[in-house]
Amino acid sequence: MVRTQIQLTEKQAAAIKNLAKKKHTSMAELIRRSIDNMARMGVVDEERRQRAMEAAGKFHSGVSDLSGKHDKYLIEAFK
Repeated sequence: MVRTQIQLTEKQAAAIKNLAKKKHTSMAELIRRSIDNMARMGVVDEERRQRAMEAAGKFHSGVSDLSGKHDKYLIEAFK
């Protein structure tokens, strides 16, 4: 493991100390888990972005003025 030092606000320090006590674990372990979760979220966000980019342009609404009149079409669709 790599040893590092961080600075927390008083509020953050109190919150993580309380959570560590409730979870019966160390503050360091909670911080490591938080970093792991954030790293995973970044991967998930990138996967979602990639899927959205792949879907762009694959569908056709059948109307030629959708971008200009999207509100009108939404209102009609939800009536």
